[in-house]
Amino acid sequence: MKNLGTLQVTTPSEREIVMTRIFDAPRKLVFDAFTKPELLKRWFGPRGWSLVVCEVDFRVGGGWRFVLSGPDGRQMGMRGVYREIVVPERTVHMESFDDFPGESQVTSVLTERDGRTTLTATVLYESRQVRDAVIQSGMEHGAAESYDKLAELLESA
Repeated sequence: MKNLGTLQVTTPSEREIVMTRIFDAPRKLVFDAFTKPELLKRWFGPRGWSLVVCEVDFRVGGGWRFVLSGPDGRQMGMRGVYREIVVPERTVHMESFDDFPGESQVTSVLTERDGRTTLTATVLYESRQVRDAVIQSGMEHGAAESYDKLAELLESA
């Protein structure tokens, strides 16, 4: 599935990917959807994938661990540590994947205007080569589908 235009993806520097998406929901609801396991399990991951492990120790210095399971049984694991938390507007966490070398820093900022929330997620990679490999992996399409699922969840809330 392709990014149908709901997710804007840019590369403002050699080591960054910035993803921007607007959700038709208040910031507090969007923040909760990113930080509460019971909500993450309902939307995180591309269509056809399920979040079979969702462990969140939501505090500065706390860790998180996700494992996604695909329709073909393939699994993708990731983990990280929270570096900064400002409820309900900003988080900074580290992120690494089980089957991919390196670690990235993800800064997520939520801004609300007229009951709608804009997510700006900036991912800083160790090098341009790693960033480009992530782009080539199809990350944009998986993220777009995942955020579409989140939008559907927020609409039903």
